[in-house]
Amino acid sequence: MDDWLIFWKPYLTGLAFSIQLALIGLYLQLRREWLAALAYGQVGAAGALLAQVMAWPLALGGLLFSAGAAVAKTLLARPLGAGVMFVLLLLLGWSACLLLTANLSVAERLGQAMFAGQLYFAGTTELLLALLLLLGTLGYLRFFGPSLLQSFLYPGLPCNQSRRWVRCFDLCAALVLAAAVMSMGVMGVFALAFVPSWSAFRCAGSWRLACRQSVVLGIGAYSLSFFLAWYWDQPYGPMLVACLLFFGVARVLGLGWKTHCEQMRRRGGI
Repeated sequence: MDDWLIFWKPYLTGLAFSIQLALIGLYLQLRREWLAALAYGQVGAAGALLAQVMAWPLALGGLLFSAGAAVAKTLLARPLGAGVMFVLLLLLGWSACLLLTANLSVAERLGQAMFAGQLYFAGTTELLLALLLLLGTLGYLRFFGPSLLQSFLYPGLPCNQSRRWVRCFDLCAALVLAAAVMSMGVMGVFALAFVPSWSAFRCAGSWRLACRQSVVLGIGAYSLSFFLAWYWDQPYGPMLVACLLFFGVARVLGLGWKTHCEQMRRRGGI
């Protein structure tokens, strides 16, 4: 019991990020820009590694680099294409991470932690950052969520093209993804942003229901993986991805089987 009490700050840190990532992932799915969850996270990891080399705060480097990536995507998405921009950012972040870890010993250990996840070492600073971003994300989506949906579904409307605050979504997503990577690892963050939103997007009958299902799946898989990794003394990142894949895929396949059985009953096959 005493060991479990030590991890309440890491657990709350990951819980705050899991809620944000599940919601942001839905909007990325709606825009068909789910690769942004991997691209922004990879760039944020490169920024944190460079900050470690320069003796700067890790969060400062990760957030600055991810914010710069979001600005670059906004400026260059039209001439290059949004999908191409995410691929370029992903490759840039990946190459920068490998070069830093290969040539600088001070960045090697942190680089391994960035990919595997170091949630159990999260402290007060990481928790406060996660809670601050959670409040900002929920407030932003609460007030601008309907307008974001309208802008994504009907991008050609003149009123949508003139709303500059809609473009702030890329910046919001980039900051959350970069901050989460520093605690949960690149692939863990990508899985939290992609799998719950993908499953809810496939199974839910309305947008509000999709938001609820995505958050519930994200929180449930995160909490279970946190406990299992602690109990079995396993790496957290792979355990998180395994739980998300199990529940996400089971949900989609279960709905598909249910739909198939209903169709067979209507045809008199069962």
